Amino acid sequence: MSPGSSQFPVQAAPQFMPQQVADPNAFHARTGSSSTSVGGAGGKIDPLSIPSIPMARDVAIQHFRQSVFPTLAKHLPPNAVSDFIAQDQGNASPRLCRLTLNNVPTTGELLALTHLPLALLIQPLAKLKPEEEPIPVLDFGEMGPPRCRRCRTYINPFMQFVQGGTKFQCNMCLFPNNEVPPEYYAAVDMSGVRVDRDQRPELTRGTVEFVVPKEYWVKKEGSETPGDGKGGYAMRWLFLIDVTEGALNRGSMEAVVAGIREALYGQSAYEDVADGEVSEDGTKRRLPEGCKIGICTFDKEVHFYNLNPALDQAQMVVMPDIEEPFVPFESGLFVDPYDSRPVIEHLLDNLPSLFIHVKNAEPALLPALTACRSALEKTGGKIVCSLATIPTWGPNRLVLREDSKAYNTDKEKMLFKTDHTAWRTLAGKMVESGVGVDFFMTPSAYIDVATIGHISAITGGETFFYPNFVKERDSKKIINELSHAFHRAAGYQALMKVRCSNGLQVVAYHGNFLQLGASSSDIEFGVIDEDKAVAVMFSHDGKLDPKVDAHFQSALLYTTKSGERRVRCSNIVAAVTDQPRDTVRWADQDAVIGVLAREAATRMIEKPLKEIRGALTEKCIEILASYRKNCSTSGNPPGQLVLPESLKEFSMYVLALLKSRAFRGGNVSSDLRVHAMRILKSMSAPELQLYLYPRVLPIHSMTDADGFAEPSGHLKLPPALRASFAFVEEGGVYLVDNGQYLLLWIHSHVSPNLLIDLFGEGYDKPSSLDPMMHELPILETALNAQVRNIIQYLGTLRGSKKISLQLARQGLDGAEYEFAQALIEDRNNEERSYVDWLVHVHKYVQMEVTGQRKKEDATGTGTGLDMASGMTGLRPPYW
Repeated sequence: MSPGSSQFPVQAAPQFMPQQVADPNAFHARTGSSSTSVGGAGGKIDPLSIPSIPMARDVAIQHFRQSVFPTLAKHLPPNAVSDFIAQDQGNASPRLCRLTLNNVPTTGELLALTHLPLALLIQPLAKLKPEEEPIPVLDFGEMGPPRCRRCRTYINPFMQFVQGGTKFQCNMCLFPNNEVPPEYYAAVDMSGVRVDRDQRPELTRGTVEFVVPKEYWVKKEGSETPGDGKGGYAMRWLFLIDVTEGALNRGSMEAVVAGIREALYGQSAYEDVADGEVSEDGTKRRLPEGCKIGICTFDKEVHFYNLNPALDQAQMVVMPDIEEPFVPFESGLFVDPYDSRPVIEHLLDNLPSLFIHVKNAEPALLPALTACRSALEKTGGKIVCSLATIPTWGPNRLVLREDSKAYNTDKEKMLFKTDHTAWRTLAGKMVESGVGVDFFMTPSAYIDVATIGHISAITGGETFFYPNFVKERDSKKIINELSHAFHRAAGYQALMKVRCSNGLQVVAYHGNFLQLGASSSDIEFGVIDEDKAVAVMFSHDGKLDPKVDAHFQSALLYTTKSGERRVRCSNIVAAVTDQPRDTVRWADQDAVIGVLAREAATRMIEKPLKEIRGALTEKCIEILASYRKNCSTSGNPPGQLVLPESLKEFSMYVLALLKSRAFRGGNVSSDLRVHAMRILKSMSAPELQLYLYPRVLPIHSMTDADGFAEPSGHLKLPPALRASFAFVEEGGVYLVDNGQYLLLWIHSHVSPNLLIDLFGEGYDKPSSLDPMMHELPILETALNAQVRNIIQYLGTLRGSKKISLQLARQGLDGAEYEFAQALIEDRNNEERSYVDWLVHVHKYVQMEVTGQRKKEDATGTGTGLDMASGMTGLRPPYW
């Protein structure tokens, strides 16, 4: 397989062997104590005591297959990848909101003592499991939902009704004199609980949606108020297709066209009807009534298409004026895709042949995006744009600014910035118009993700990145991801505000959005979907009372796909403590890592990567040293590294963060780094955990029951392995899933019979397999069925990145380079092995505890701590 056809930047060595591997004896079971001791005399680490992430995951998965997580129970939130089922008891599900500290310190000094961030990880439109109750939608008419008169907090289960139910006390600002509207009044019982509480979802559920009154409807200059009484417009999509020479020659245009066809008319465009619904064939369209689509193409010019259903075929209208782009017509630009199906399908069939002889090599992307924004300006909506090469034509064209000499220097951060004013301005205008952009990039060389992807990041969209796109291998992935991006739960014209209890204040937001003004001001999205998450940082501006809980409420005002204006409210409650030990004990590891990753990614455009790595290392040492000094029991010998039970795998996740493509040392192209930076800022907790520490499943040693359903109905998975070459067996075959890709790694000495069982007759050695294979053939062998079942199950856990198999045959495929990097416990990616990392951390924790350490010791420079002092989560500036 040639280097040019590999998806990955470096060809694998003939035989991959890691420089240093972990000890197989390190694969151990979790213990149930409140802290874990690792190590012995002289600072040595006992390999048998190293916490195992795969073991922790498997234990959590098994537990939550047998039980439900009640959200008000005094338990830590479930492991993010445990596929739990939550029972909403008035506290929002961890699927939607995760608080880093479920026991909030009373003062800023106590919080600073733990060195942990106080923050909320919010995924407001997260997809619920079918077994979970849907989020209730409540309409209070013109009066709107009851709110606190002082701080404007929405009614929630923790507000107290007083004076016989005529008034309510706010749980955030404690204002006691909020009048209950007459139409909302109900009597209270002897304990002060409303008699109709159980019939009121807003008083019993942690997450609800309110239909908003007219004052929150969409208001746009020059457009009329929507006349359907919903407050917004049904969502509109504009497909903007790159038809330059590169897109045609490499087949990415065909893949995008196939993706549009699948999204509109394929299997994914329909779903089974719910109980009580009527349908001739048992299915219904997933696209809500009233939604419309349009199609545009671009190269050096922009081409609009009239898709009016009365036409025999689509009419192309060319807009040659790219200096001042405009929309050449309105009627027929946006149509119902089912009314105009013959016209649209005819256009999609003929698009490749329309441009086969034109072959313009350079695209004018910014004028095309400007014209598309104008088309959606009055209604808002979403642009789905494909791009195969850097846009070097027209006004505000981009130039090749990649400079490998800047790698690993202070100048490297300039490559991650978006300095082009016109692109930044367009992104702001799009959010103002309620427009978001998803990019599908298929470059063969540098494409300037920093500048182009800035538009999708600021508008709340997403960049799907396929470096070294190969049509035969990658088309299916593009088709599936484009279809998912089209159909996933989403809203647009969105604004988010987070409120918190008296004594706390919002200090910053981290994620992909537009924020005008101070770092604590509300954030805006052109679009927001079920796969996106943001972090909100808090600090103390007073002292909390340990007898009164701390409360947080996120409110997302947005327009649904069907055009209804709503507010989605999620409420979180946490205990308050004056004991640092309790704070650490109730820390949520997944949320802490999610917050630190976002904050570090945010600093990439400001600080050198070396300083960011230093700050993350410093943070890990400070948290563990603080726990050792202030929280752990005196029974542990001084030479042991003591890990809090709640943060048992925290050190490994920090190491994985240091090894991730965004932050690791060595030479990494700016496109790859910036793309990694932006996905880190928007990832959900389960997606991030898998991205940092991939799931490694052995398929050569599965039992007969693996890969098939258990009596409970759940699929039985083989036990996951530690991500180290020490656990790789000769002749083994492994699935490696990090949520972005799915590798099938095949040892060079694999059994021919295993290959025949997996791939069929004629495939008895690795070299006989097709390197472009993206899915397994369907065979009647047990092994083939087991592996296909496992792959299908892993696909159901995915976010926006869909499952597509990638072969990594030892010594044959470039994807083996990616397999080597996925073995996160070994020495690779310019960082230590897991064991060496714990020895390193242990050494500096001991020095910190005994007061022997200068702050620059751990990083080797004096800059790591300076960097940390400027980051809210990394050494918070609370006072």
